[in-house]
Amino acid sequence: MSIIVTDDTKLAISGLTGREGSFHGLRNRDYGTDVVAGVTPKKGGQDVDGIPIFDTIAEAVEERGANTSMIFVPARFAASAIEEAIDAGIGTVIAITEGIPVHDMLRVYWRAKEAGARLIGPNCPGVLSPGKANVGIIPAHFFDQGSVGVVSRSGTLTYQIGKELAQAGVGNSSIVGMGGDPIVGSDFIDIIGWFEEDDGTELIVMVGEIGGDAEERAAEFISEHVSKPVVAYIAGFTAPPGKQMGHAGAIISGSSGTAEAKAEALESKGVRVGRNPTETAKLAVEAVGAAA
Repeated sequence: MSIIVTDDTKLAISGLTGREGSFHGLRNRDYGTDVVAGVTPKKGGQDVDGIPIFDTIAEAVEERGANTSMIFVPARFAASAIEEAIDAGIGTVIAITEGIPVHDMLRVYWRAKEAGARLIGPNCPGVLSPGKANVGIIPAHFFDQGSVGVVSRSGTLTYQIGKELAQAGVGNSSIVGMGGDPIVGSDFIDIIGWFEEDDGTELIVMVGEIGGDAEERAAEFISEHVSKPVVAYIAGFTAPPGKQMGHAGAIISGSSGTAEAKAEALESKGVRVGRNPTETAKLAVEAVGAAA
């Protein structure tokens, strides 16, 4: 099985008429994702390579049965696009856009929670369920279908680990890029919880990074609520304290939020932690073999 995006996904893309939106949206469709609509205000009635464009998400839901929204619009419009999707009754919103102001995301975060909508991102590569659907910018050819669920704050590291797993003959149930901003719609706890409930996922790989306490909180959740084996990697073992590294959320202060501190928290709860992506993939392969 898989989580978040499946064979039943009917995708509407906000920003499909833009250069990036059309490039990745058509790649998603070519992979097999059921892209039912694009949404761009004042461009309703047009189409992008046969995909109909509507002025609003509500029209895409009514006319095409859209149940998932991908946000591919400029940062200044993205929060409003997410809220529009939520208000239209969309159950899953995947926000690829980066640079959304933090105060806008704080408002949108609570709007999604109150509505019971599942929000992935922003500033994320999206979600791929191999053989079923790809929503976002994840290069699907790196991944094979299988039973390992991956959740990551880093897109690039996800691709590397997924490629090494595929080369070892291990496939994935779903790959989730949760985003690297300080405020994201779904965190490690949410996504690991969904993998725990998924019958098609037998092992979970968690890719974190320095900064914040999301990984430490996930360690506590895993120890109390997760029965499946979890393997992890934390990017930033050599990062200097006080320096922001890449994502907006990747900054450490003193000993708080360091890779070593996060690794220790996870290992104390029984999670095996690799010190580089290759080692992490090997640990996952070993765990899959042990469970077979």
